[in-house]
Formats: sequence, C-alpha cells, structure tokens
Amino acid sequence: APVVGIGARPDDRRVPDPAPGKLISQGPQPDDRRFGTVGVVALDSRGDIAAGTSTGGMTAKRWGRVGDAPIIGAGTYADNRSCAVSATGSGEYFIRLTVARTICALVQYKGLSLQDATNQVVQRDLPMIGGDGGVIALTADGQLAWSYNTPGMYRARASSEAPAVVAIYKDEP
Repeated sequence: APVVGIGARPDDRRVPDPAPGKLISQGPQPDDRRFGTVGVVALDSRGDIAAGTSTGGMTAKRWGRVGDAPIIGAGTYADNRSCAVSATGSGEYFIRLTVARTICALVQYKGLSLQDATNQVVQRDLPMIGGDGGVIALTADGQLAWSYNTPGMYRARASSEAPAVVAIYKDEP
C-alpha cells in the first residue's frame, strides 16, 4: 500500500487472520462440501447473451483461495458467436480446463450441440482430472443446456415462451 501512496493501516485496524482449523474444531459439518454459487445465463430481445457467476466458495476452503467464478473462461464466459456458460463446482479443476470457454469453443469451432459440448466437458473431461460440478449454458438462438456430474445441482429456467422449471436432481426436467 505505501508503494502506491496509500498509508499502512494501524495494527488495530487490520483484518485479523482467520483462526486456523476453526471449522474443523467445530466437528463434522452435515455436508462437508457446500457450494454457494449462483449463476445465470441470459438472452435478451436483440439476441445478445450474457453469463454471470457469484460464489461464496466452498466450506472450509483454504484461506486466500481464488476459485473459478472470477476467472473469465473458467467459471463464466459468454460470446454471441457460441454460447454463455456459468459454472459451479471444484474451482481449481474448472480453472485447469477453462471449462466455460472450452464449452463455447466446442460449440463454435467443432460444431457440437450445446448439450453435447457441456456433457463432454462436465461428464468426461472434468472427472478425468478429479473435478466435479456442473454448468448451465445458453446459445444466442435460445438453446439451453445443463450438465453436472454430482448427485444434484440447483437450477431453474424461465422464458416468455414456456413455463418456469425449478429442479435439483437428475430425474427432474
């Protein structure tokens, strides 16, 4: 901070370091892999697509860890020539595969359908390196796809042309 002209904060105003092992000392959590990701893909009336991803991260994550959500191409990506993608899951693996951008590239350059592209990356490529999670994706012509390799993934769909859908598990639409 002093290098760019911002004074250092007095010691009593600094953000405290997290207590090491605090979550572990509280005993086992009901679900030790909670995700707090909210993602959206959208298509506007002009045919432009967009994607957004926000996350609280994983429970008991390493302090200072940066996940895939803020890394364009890993957890979020949109390009009108291919698709918009928002992802959730083990961010380190999504970063390694640049999951969102890879799905868009498969659609744009290989001509895969959106569902085939999402399935290839999420069902095949991610598990090969140990990653789990899922994606929602949308093309500029309105194709919607989701794919996940976990027991469930909260998801919803809303459109002016069809009834809203809310689902969690694989046997739901």
